[in-house]
Amino acid sequence: MWVFGYGSLLWNPGFEPAEEVLAHLDDYHRSFCMLSVHHRGTEEEPGLVLALDEQKGASCTGLALRAKEGEEAEVLAYLRERELISSAYLERHVELLLTDGRRLAALAYVIDPAHRQYVSFDLETQAEMIARATGGRGPNVEYLRNTAAQLDRLGIHDPDMDWLVARLSEMR
Repeated sequence: MWVFGYGSLLWNPGFEPAEEVLAHLDDYHRSFCMLSVHHRGTEEEPGLVLALDEQKGASCTGLALRAKEGEEAEVLAYLRERELISSAYLERHVELLLTDGRRLAALAYVIDPAHRQYVSFDLETQAEMIARATGGRGPNVEYLRNTAAQLDRLGIHDPDMDWLVARLSEMR
């Protein structure tokens, strides 16, 4: 079983992968398009978390994470508990192209554009919300910084993420 990590799964998968490989997903992009009312915000002061937003011609680079043999059911149960806390994410199988040339199907959590937690804000609004919000798993800014740092370590360039990190540094 393979899982596609593009946000917090990059730095906190919650399971020990048997294999990690850089992977490319077509027709989706990484976006702060999901209101976080549990993990990184509250109903009163929502934060923003990343989601895969479907968009023809877009692309997203992340990590393909393979669950250890015999642990697939446990990993799937864990991911469902973590990612499907609300119905904003949809569990999908997507086709990834790995940097080593393999193509494979992987589990991914994508945003439901019809869900009330789906949003589309300009970068400045995103920065303001991320700066203010804190949820059950901590400050929203910590989520942003951890994700951006892991993208940097992996050599994945994300201009929006870079802009948000710089803007939040200015705001502090």
